[in-house]
Amino acid sequence: MKAQTLDQPSEKVVVMPAVMPSLGSLVRRPEMGSFIGLLAVFAFFSFFGGENFFSAAGAASWLNVAAELGIVALPVGLLMIAGYLDLSVGTVIPASSMTIAIVSGFYGAPIAVGILAALGMGLAVGFINGILVVRTDLPSFVVTLATLFAVAGLTLGLSIILAGSTSVALQTGDVARLLLGQFVGGKFEVTLFWWIAAVVVFGFILNYSRYGNWILAIGGDRVSARNAGIPTDRVTIALYMGSGLCSAFVGMSQAILYNSAQVSAGQSFIFNSIIAVVIGGVMLTGGYGSVLGIVLGTLTFSIVNQGIYYTGFDANWASLIIGILLLAAVLMNNTFRNMAMTSAFRAKSRVRS
Repeated sequence: MKAQTLDQPSEKVVVMPAVMPSLGSLVRRPEMGSFIGLLAVFAFFSFFGGENFFSAAGAASWLNVAAELGIVALPVGLLMIAGYLDLSVGTVIPASSMTIAIVSGFYGAPIAVGILAALGMGLAVGFINGILVVRTDLPSFVVTLATLFAVAGLTLGLSIILAGSTSVALQTGDVARLLLGQFVGGKFEVTLFWWIAAVVVFGFILNYSRYGNWILAIGGDRVSARNAGIPTDRVTIALYMGSGLCSAFVGMSQAILYNSAQVSAGQSFIFNSIIAVVIGGVMLTGGYGSVLGIVLGTLTFSIVNQGIYYTGFDANWASLIIGILLLAAVLMNNTFRNMAMTSAFRAKSRVRS
């Protein structure tokens, strides 16, 4: 008698892909510290600022600051992720303002010529910064500090020679004002839309292009990145040119918006851009950071910078709050970074075992 065997149907285990990231992975994100800081700052000023802070004029006050600062902070942030600094942004802004004002305001050239001259000046300064950094191997802090003073001196000297003044008026046409120097709704600068566009562009570069991987690799280990075939010199020069271009754009738009340019404008952007980037979770040593974090850091800084005026506190305390916020942001970012590194190490250990 032949025994009959019954084949039992095998059980299939279906593994559903994770649709939502886990709480642990979210906590270890580079921008998580800046997100928590933004929520805390917004809640603080919402409570003490009252209705004025929530009004259209109140929101416009810090969003306008965030837009101009954000356009500068984005390329500065990518430079810092790559392990570099750019202090020259504080003089490129007034230099570009004076360039368009002198070319199109004082000498009467078409506004398009003034715009091209201003942007070209920013690209030239960025190119010089990049060349000096990659050719001399000097610290980027020293190089850009030197160009900071050099561009400031050139701007002052040439303004006196060419226009006979350190302040030049500028009148533009309707098209230029519509695109670069208009208040939407009478309160919000049109620069807000340019900032959003810049966020999309820089987000794509860092997250979805090979250049983003190159930037992170250079910030992690420049020598290893070069040995791996990454064109480190070209990437560095391109990053500095991007920083110069964005700074020149902000200076040019300020001149069109306010119908004038001054030699002394833009100095606050030197450290404000770095502060916003650091609050956003970017490491000063490079190799770590995100565009989203830079945006959150810019918003946090802008709210603190302007929100103090909507409370009953003395506005002179704003600098103290910013200093405390900067220190807290660095400590918090280091905590989340260590959590991310610890988690990655444990994951590798489990895979090896």
